Amino acid sequence: EAAGVNFGSEEEMAAREAARAAIPQTLADKIVVVTGAVPGYTREQAEEAIETRGGKSPGSVSKKTFALVVGDGAGAGKLTKADAMGTPVVPAARFDELLESGELPA
Repeated sequence: EAAGVNFGSEEEMAAREAARAAIPQTLADKIVVVTGAVPGYTREQAEEAIETRGGKSPGSVSKKTFALVVGDGAGAGKLTKADAMGTPVVPAARFDELLESGELPA
């Protein structure tokens, strides 16, 4: 938008913004890294789902990472780093539970 790209009418933009604001901020201030394929999501969609719930989704695991979501084809480096740092690992099949509650699935 700042670059002048038209994303629709002001009413459509306001409706999209209102819909985003209505999403519970279950991952507020939490860092969730995704590696591998998450069923039902592209990489960008998974990252957007995290961010629209107030979280951050960087490309690498750090000491501050809340959880590593692991799907098919996951990178061994991220898994090794998460294990070394004690970062909880969430199977991709439980990603929606993480999004919904903001808590690590049992």
